[in-house]
Amino acid sequence: MTLNEQLKHKINFKTKPLGALGLLEDLALQIGLIQNTLTPEIKNPALLVFAADHGLTDEGISSFPKEVTWQMVMNFVSGGAAINVFCRQNGINLKVVDAGVDFDFPEGIPVVNAKIARGTRNMRYEPAMTSKECAAALQKGRKLVGKEAEGGCNIIGFGEMGIGNTSPSSLLMHRFLNIPIEECTGSGTGMHGEQLTHKIQILKEVSEKYDPQTPEETLATFGGLEIAMMVGAMLEACDLHMILLIDGFIATAAALTAIQINPAVRDNCVFCHSSDERGHKLMLQHLDARPMLQLNLRLGEGTGAALTLPLVQAAVNFLNEMASFDDAGVSNK
Repeated sequence: MTLNEQLKHKINFKTKPLGALGLLEDLALQIGLIQNTLTPEIKNPALLVFAADHGLTDEGISSFPKEVTWQMVMNFVSGGAAINVFCRQNGINLKVVDAGVDFDFPEGIPVVNAKIARGTRNMRYEPAMTSKECAAALQKGRKLVGKEAEGGCNIIGFGEMGIGNTSPSSLLMHRFLNIPIEECTGSGTGMHGEQLTHKIQILKEVSEKYDPQTPEETLATFGGLEIAMMVGAMLEACDLHMILLIDGFIATAAALTAIQINPAVRDNCVFCHSSDERGHKLMLQHLDARPMLQLNLRLGEGTGAALTLPLVQAAVNFLNEMASFDDAGVSNK
């Protein structure tokens, strides 16, 4: 039997009706295949939150000023954000990464300095990143995940913080999936009515201005430094046979981009929740993803990933610890 068949047999002959653990059964199978074993395990879970600023915020595409990016990073550092609460609760090692925040953080605070630039350029006038900046962000993301793996981590969650970053995510989705920009663009930090109409118009203008050909060129043109770094991190995590916990709209846009570069990334992705951000459900549908949670979240930070970890652990635990019909002496028709 193949490993796939062996895992399915092990799952099906636990003391339960066939399929009775639902998505947890699919998750157990996926994790067994990622780790190439009938007895997978979760080791040293980590979550990386990538932070960066966006030049396009100059065009009024967010209801918050860009200063909120660095202010929220300081909130992460002081332990006061939602992601801090959920990581503490679930024993997740949280790292906050400055991928490109337009701010000089004080020395000595626990922020990983991976700054490529002080934010992206204004896409209305020029590409968000040069190809060199984008390549550097991808490489930094790879190195950060490699370091986590060296510490024994085999499951990693991805979060982000960047005022304006739903806009590059909408653009990446629009370009890769050929879905109208209106269907890819939501309220982000709470934009409605005329504000949302303005945001959509700006994104249409930006999309029509450029014609990148490769996934990497598309990422450099429309992406963000935190998104590019996340893409690199996801590519490396896949290469290292790690489980990828994909958070909401922005993290899924990064995953979508990573999958354009290496389709094998899809096999390692656990899509944690279905965001309230417009466009996320369409992206999940395209990726044939069944998210683990439906909590109407739209916070980012990796919160959905942190909340999903106990379900991943439950999937592994039932596979390893639950009795089979033979073990328990229970009759199986």
